[in-house]
Amino acid sequence: MPDRKPRKDAARNRAAVFAAADTLFAQCRSPEDVTMADIAAAAGVGKGTLFRAFGDRTGLIRALCEARLEPIRNAIEEGAPPLGPAAPPLERVPALLDAVLCFKIDNRHLALALEGTGAASPYAAEHYEHWHALLQGLLEQIPGRAGSGFTAHALLAATRADLVAYLAGEKGVPREELRDQLANFTAAVIGAGPPRRPAAED
Repeated sequence: MPDRKPRKDAARNRAAVFAAADTLFAQCRSPEDVTMADIAAAAGVGKGTLFRAFGDRTGLIRALCEARLEPIRNAIEEGAPPLGPAAPPLERVPALLDAVLCFKIDNRHLALALEGTGAASPYAAEHYEHWHALLQGLLEQIPGRAGSGFTAHALLAATRADLVAYLAGEKGVPREELRDQLANFTAAVIGAGPPRRPAAED
């Protein structure tokens, strides 16, 4: 019983921190502008609380992204087609890439911050290794495909946060046009024929 209140407080603080970080990353000019002190102040918690809960700024960014990506992960692992395991790989691959792209369009600066947590290279980040392994596994299920590891890298490169930020931000390419371009590119790479985007996102 004595643990109940601290756990409730911790959950409430975590939700407040995530909401504050979401807002700050959405409104910032550059993800580097968002500091732990900024997030703590916006969330109404002490800086020490953030460091105890997340370790450092990288830990907070990763935890926030994990929480925001959880619906996609759940859909991949147990959801309905086109993302879920019941759908064939030729449908799951473009659906997965579309979901990642939409996440990065909607969370542009947060995604940029996440991709900057991989030390000298974004490819060294744990989250990238996860998505690459997942995509490579799906590509390996497509008959007649070779070089699935490289193909997975090439397809994920089309959803990199810096590219999405450049196209959607600096170039002003509309969201639906970006999705169509990615769908066309993916279909050409995997030989899936005319692309069909997930109906739920249309």
